[in-house]
Order: sequence, then structure tokens, then C-alpha cells
Amino acid sequence: MICLFCKNQDTEVIETRVSENGTVVRRRRQCVKCEKRFTTYERVEELPLLVVKRDGRRERFDREKLRRGILRATGKTTVTAEQIENIISHVEGELKQGEETEIESKTIGNLVARQLKKIDKVAYIRFASVFRRFVDVEEFEKEVKKLL
Repeated sequence: MICLFCKNQDTEVIETRVSENGTVVRRRRQCVKCEKRFTTYERVEELPLLVVKRDGRRERFDREKLRRGILRATGKTTVTAEQIENIISHVEGELKQGEETEIESKTIGNLVARQLKKIDKVAYIRFASVFRRFVDVEEFEKEVKKLL
């Protein structure tokens, strides 16, 4: 690490601390030449997740957009804010564990639908009706019959 003050390339690590959630390492350093101290932080560089839309467009994965979609589906149901946050975290975790950085929107929709199906059937049907774009009543009816 180059010294911020004298640009010497020889510095020593005096102290190392890991953040509470383990994602950042804080290092206190001292220059061997000028003996001044400074702090550096190390973070893992994450590649952004890109969502491939039905029409081929790509956009960054957005937790807030996912939250809004789930909130619409769960409105006036017994699904709690904590359950919604758990779904979002579960989906994001699944996506980040995969090797792909480009994920089709239908993959995300399937992950959310699977979680909603476990929690609240009405919210699941609402979400599925938008996500799967039911064209007619028969498709909607088939999905409801699967639940029964």
C-alpha cells in the first residue's frame, strides 16, 4: 500500500478489524519512512446482477422494484413486512449464489412465486397473474385448481 503522505511504497499493518457483518476489513497502517498513520478498507467487489427482461432489455437488479411488486401482490393480506423482506433477501441470496450475473426476469418471478405460495395463496395468485400474464380465465382457473 502506498503511503498517502510521502508516496513511499513500504507500509506496515498495525491493526486489523473485521466489520460486524464480516463484509469489510479495516486496516490501520503506518508508513515505514515518514511514520504517519492512515486507514484503509477492504471490500469484496461484487459484480452487479443484471435482469434480462422479456423484450431482451437489461437492467440492474433492484430490491426496491422487487419489493413494490411483492407489496402489490400482498396488499390487504396477512403477509407481514418481515415476511416480504425475508422473501426479497432469499431471492437476492439465491441469485448471488449462482454463477450467472445475468438473470432472466422469469427466474426471479419463479423464485418469488415459490416463496409466496408457501406463505399466502391469495398473494401467490395475484403475483402469478401479473408475472405469468394469464391471457384468459382458463389459465387463471388452472392455476387456482393447482392450489386446491
